[in-house]
Amino acid sequence: MTLSDLSPAERHREIAATFTARVQGAANWDAPAPVAGWTARDVVRHLVEWLPGFLAAGSDVQLPKGPSVDEDPVEAWRVHQAAVQELLDDPGTPQRILVNQHIGEIPLDRAIDQFYTSDVFMHTWDLARATGQDEELDAGFSAGLLGGMQQMEQVIRSSGQYGAAVPVPDDADVQTRLLGFIGRDPNWKPA
Repeated sequence: MTLSDLSPAERHREIAATFTARVQGAANWDAPAPVAGWTARDVVRHLVEWLPGFLAAGSDVQLPKGPSVDEDPVEAWRVHQAAVQELLDDPGTPQRILVNQHIGEIPLDRAIDQFYTSDVFMHTWDLARATGQDEELDAGFSAGLLGGMQQMEQVIRSSGQYGAAVPVPDDADVQTRLLGFIGRDPNWKPA
């Protein structure tokens, strides 16, 4: 099965496992990351901090908190990832609804999958590049994300969540095209 064929719970399990491996392999949390002004620690901070507010604002979900990312980025990620996985593994989660002024009403598992799990997938490259680890992303899932995002480019760009596209060669592989589309310079290297 490909990542695209998995349920939201299984897809999160696979994508989070890859990100977890990069978290566990990081040696320098202060290393600059490909997102302007961010360090490796900030990549983890972003993923740990934005989802709880998103869920609390649109549902009755309150994710448990671990230590701060400044205190222990590995444990902060572990606690957060385990809480998200527990929520997705709950058989009642697909029947729960998240309400958001921008996206309307959406099943909770689909909201997490669409907005959060895909974010973990893309930020895996950021953390890997910042910390000198394996940065290869699943090509099939990259292609699916890129295709879906290209259809909504105006909405995505106006959200302020993505930078301007970075030009890449026409014959670039799908990962490079995805990175360029979301505003990453695929050739970025830590100074």
